[in-house]
Amino acid sequence: MGATVRARFVNGRLEPADYLDLPEGAEVTITIVELAVFKDREERSRRAAGAWKGTIDAEELIRNIYADRLLNTRPEPKL
Repeated sequence: MGATVRARFVNGRLEPADYLDLPEGAEVTITIVELAVFKDREERSRRAAGAWKGTIDAEELIRNIYADRLLNTRPEPKL
């Protein structure tokens, strides 16, 4: 069986975040990859700033949004 499982290090032990379908006493190999966790929102925002820059044409996106708003997809109400 091979799996990737998230775990949290608490009181000197790794606690899996998910159920592990393993028999009692099974030996496993653990590879530790530390995830970047940002404690405050400001730091997360600062790290994400500009991530989309250059991936889309903002002016074209705005034109498409306004064009889509002009489409009438609702059926005419029966009075």
